[in-house]
Amino acid sequence: MTGTDRTGSGGSGGPGGAGEPGGRTILLGVRHHGPGSARAVRAALDAVRPGIVLVEGPPEADALIPLAADEDMRPPVALLAHAVDEPGRSAFWPLAEFSPEWVAVRWALEHDVPARFIDLPATHTLAWQAADDHDDHADGQAGGREPGDRPGTAAPDVRGDPLAALAAAAGHDDPERWWEDVIEHRSPGEGDALAPFTALEEAMTALRETGEGQGEGGERGAVDARDLVREAHMRLQVRAALREFAQRVAVVCGAWHVPALRRPATVAADRALVKGLPRTKVEMTWVPWTHRRLSQAGGYGAGIESPGWYAHLFAAADRPVERWLTKVAGLLRDEDRIVSPAHVIEATRLAGTLAVLRGRPLPGLGETTDAVRAVMCDGSDVPLALVHDRLVVGDVLGEVPPGAPAVPLQRDLTRIQRRLRLKPEPAQRELELDLRKETDAGRSRLLHRLRLLGVGWGEPVASRSTGTFRETWRLRWEPELSVRVAEAGVWGTTVLSAATARAETDAVTARDLAGITALAERCLLAELPDALAPVMRILADRAALDTDVGHLAQALPALVRSLRYGDVRGTDTGALAEVAAGLAERVFVGLPAACAALDADAAEEMRGHVDAVHTAVGLLGDALTPGRGDLGSRWRDVLRTLSARDTVPGTVRGRAVRLLLDDDELAPEEAARLMGLVLSPGTPPADAAAWIEGFVGGGSGGGLLLLHDDRLLGLVDAWLTGVPADAFTDVLPLLRRTFSAFEPGVRRSLGELVGRGPEARGSVTGAGSGIPGFATGLDTERADAVLPVVRLLLGRDPAPDDNDLVGADT
Repeated sequence: MTGTDRTGSGGSGGPGGAGEPGGRTILLGVRHHGPGSARAVRAALDAVRPGIVLVEGPPEADALIPLAADEDMRPPVALLAHAVDEPGRSAFWPLAEFSPEWVAVRWALEHDVPARFIDLPATHTLAWQAADDHDDHADGQAGGREPGDRPGTAAPDVRGDPLAALAAAAGHDDPERWWEDVIEHRSPGEGDALAPFTALEEAMTALRETGEGQGEGGERGAVDARDLVREAHMRLQVRAALREFAQRVAVVCGAWHVPALRRPATVAADRALVKGLPRTKVEMTWVPWTHRRLSQAGGYGAGIESPGWYAHLFAAADRPVERWLTKVAGLLRDEDRIVSPAHVIEATRLAGTLAVLRGRPLPGLGETTDAVRAVMCDGSDVPLALVHDRLVVGDVLGEVPPGAPAVPLQRDLTRIQRRLRLKPEPAQRELELDLRKETDAGRSRLLHRLRLLGVGWGEPVASRSTGTFRETWRLRWEPELSVRVAEAGVWGTTVLSAATARAETDAVTARDLAGITALAERCLLAELPDALAPVMRILADRAALDTDVGHLAQALPALVRSLRYGDVRGTDTGALAEVAAGLAERVFVGLPAACAALDADAAEEMRGHVDAVHTAVGLLGDALTPGRGDLGSRWRDVLRTLSARDTVPGTVRGRAVRLLLDDDELAPEEAARLMGLVLSPGTPPADAAAWIEGFVGGGSGGGLLLLHDDRLLGLVDAWLTGVPADAFTDVLPLLRRTFSAFEPGVRRSLGELVGRGPEARGSVTGAGSGIPGFATGLDTERADAVLPVVRLLLGRDPAPDDNDLVGADT
């Protein structure tokens, strides 16, 4: 066998080092996303000057490598692969500025040296992912980290965390700190550039030999079967590079794989391992990534706990501790904390002292954090949490050049984002929109359309303004949204066409009437006229067949909200108003019968429906189509019917009376009479309590009503004190729920009124109440004296003469 017929060493000698002086293969084993490894890789490449650089990664991305030199490329970024037939099936390969793979690719581009990815193609890894979506054995190819490349977060076995085993062998209980001391804090100019890779390869060789001996019958117990396939493919790619190039071949890969690439293996055996693997058609591109996503161990994260700290270590040419503490001081000063240069000097000295006491060559993140807590944060972890969030992790968002390949939907989204000046940002922020402005209206349409497509870039939140012309959004761009955009590409090539197609499909597959009405509302908000028409047809058909009053009552409020939004956005809502009016009429007809013979839970649910319909009818107003009559008066007739029927549950009857009273459709005397009838001795206490709960409960201001109407309060008080002891225990939970919903001040005032007794009780605002501090009648002369001042404050009249203000101070 020749050298190219066996291992990837290509005649490099043996497994004794990263590369022998006369060897052609230079194996640089690294820890992914390690700044020390990245600096060491750059120093080794400068020393070796290879003819080609091979990097662990998907070969389909070879055509994307030149984009890494684009001036618009800003790490952190990630290679994204997704299945063409199923865009939701995807994989990421994150790369930060301090990732050794990124440094290797950039070195190759800067020195005009070819660079290639040599890992197993994504066409196979995504097919594996489809076979077992919950299996992370693809060694990080589904977006996770590679076990063994990052200590401290993986499983305790040798394969899961080999560096933890090395740290334990060196007498360290913290593998993270051990790795930083040995590799991350090592200057690349210290000694032979290949020395750290040689030492790490020897250690990994020993660990793999130990781990592989754990299986029975010659099995490689600690090595994943898919690792063997990947390593066979890497060896084949190394052999191909050795045949093509006469110069040295540099291979940058996870340290765990180096012994396998050095081990002798036949070409036939390697080809047999990679033969017959499942395949799927994939597409690849660059996408922006974030430091925050790098810090997450699960999902698409990389498990780097401190990406901001690592980026600083990589970028700081000298005095990294002093520069870091200066950053921390600047952040704390921006938050109005008093931090002086003396604080920075003292924190630097303390960090150095802690490093000496702990036997570390340089202060690490632990020492600097302890120093910041003690010196700059006065021992408090509250400002320290801000430092961790903003600096140790950070919100850095990468950028990719416009020329990067992308699905048509992504290109259209990028174009719209630029036109609307709505830049994706990793930090969460609130965006206030005024829909009367063209740009803000366009932003609202875009965010609503993306929500329809399942791209949750923005989340609507309660606006500080009560007008329908304002919207408030909470925005945050996550890297996974790039996958959602690719997945949504099956619906269309533009945001508008994709959202329209998705809405039409969702209308057909909607399970209930409320879902369709909610979809109609979203179509209106997203301004999708081509989708609104078919959605409204399906809505009308479903409404005609649905006989459940509860479903109809749930659907009506969404339609009414859509009418209001339509008025603001200038959308033709004629068809929507027609359906809403028809829906309201059906609710009016069926509601009294639907309220009969309900248990307590169903009655409470029905009370909510009554409230929703009442609000909807009140908002319909002029939006009704001609020929429908006055739906408001018809609804009030329904409420009168509900309030008078004994078969209707008490909570619904009480709420009907309350709604009529609030709309001035029922005289206070009549409301008091109805309450007196319900609270008479002939009514079971449980039914009376339910009526009271419907009348004053549900956060509808019932407490203020009792506070200002002594007759109603007196009726409730007299009934409550007369409830028999054996029945009081049964009604107590309902009463407690009712009165606990009142504001604390209202509850206190009611208690004071009740405590004074019936003789002192009266309207707080009325005359003749007998309450201390209130007169027996109104002094109209004194009240009229303040009117000129009020007009002046309101700007209603010209400034008055001095004589006009006479008596204003009396």
